[in-house]
Amino acid sequence: MASAQDWKEILQEEFSKPYFDELVEFVKGEYATGEIYPAGRNIFRAFDKCPFDKLKVVIIGQDPYHGPGQANGLCFSVGEGVPHPPSLKNIFKEVYSDVGSPIPVSGELERWAEQGVLLLNAVLTVRAHQAASHAGRGWERFTDAVVRAIAERKEGVVYMLWGSYAQKKGAIADPQRNLVLRAVHPSPLSAYRGFFGCKHFSAANAYLQSIGKEPIDW
Repeated sequence: MASAQDWKEILQEEFSKPYFDELVEFVKGEYATGEIYPAGRNIFRAFDKCPFDKLKVVIIGQDPYHGPGQANGLCFSVGEGVPHPPSLKNIFKEVYSDVGSPIPVSGELERWAEQGVLLLNAVLTVRAHQAASHAGRGWERFTDAVVRAIAERKEGVVYMLWGSYAQKKGAIADPQRNLVLRAVHPSPLSAYRGFFGCKHFSAANAYLQSIGKEPIDW
């Protein structure tokens, strides 16, 4: 397969399935009648910012943030000027203790995405103030197809699977052909049980360098 394939080509079959048509109709109706996050233009931002041929790392989240101004289409990320949510605070703490990158003022993770980190939520939209309100509508099936496409078409990918939900979703990744890193979720409920000290960021970079790829500037 050509290395310059893009997401649209790779996921074309998925876009043409009946469940995806139903999902689109549901999501359109939700945006037309209520306050939905992220902004419509950012629903597929994770793919826009991390082209398939540049992808090096996959981080899987679950549901977009449902507070005003938070969700921006990249899992765990928030827009400029938005206070860091608790899980993101803990991610930045681990980055600092692992590789020494100072904790940034901005919680916008676009700079990671542009270096080849796919920041993929399992569900791509949510109603304001209603966690998991768009779960079970088809997004999970679509994002399973995304993870499957990566697993089938790419090797030498780092999968960072934080928490049981992400680990289940990423279970298809072949640890013989990729680096599969697992830890508890970075939320305050679990971070002290093994997210802090997991050293995933340095492990990812050591692996990428070992296969001749540029490390990520975390």
